[in-house]
Amino acid sequence: MKKNLLLYGLVFSVLINIFQMVNSSNILKRSEEVSTISKKELKKAQDSIVKLLDDDKFSLDHNEYAQEYYFEHNLKALKTKVKEDLMAFNADKRGNKYVSYEQIGENPFLINNIKILNHRWIIANFSDGKVWGEVLIKYFINEDKPTDFETVETLIYQETLN
Repeated sequence: MKKNLLLYGLVFSVLINIFQMVNSSNILKRSEEVSTISKKELKKAQDSIVKLLDDDKFSLDHNEYAQEYYFEHNLKALKTKVKEDLMAFNADKRGNKYVSYEQIGENPFLINNIKILNHRWIIANFSDGKVWGEVLIKYFINEDKPTDFETVETLIYQETLN
């Protein structure tokens, strides 16, 4: 009886060890697959970031010639000043005066987002909630005074069906 019990114990422990070995092997194989997939996804994300940076050539952040124009100034502070000065015109109840279109519907045209292209130009999008457009603005920074703006060109998109 003791021999049978020892034999059953030995067979049981061998089976448990085989089960653990197979299970460990599967876990290791799966973790390697996940690692490979993660590495591929990371490479894809890095390539996307590089492509986005390459596609963003029209930006003050990536234009060394325009940055040299402001070599004595804090570029981040200048960008903030320009944006705040332009967005301040949204407070007018008739809308932002640098959008050269008169109010069409119930709401005035307000500038939503701006992108500073270089040391002279800004592109911005605007809307009244239903109609959208874009405006190209020339700007000149003045020390201790608000920035001067001049509308170069404005376009408006046809109202889309939603």
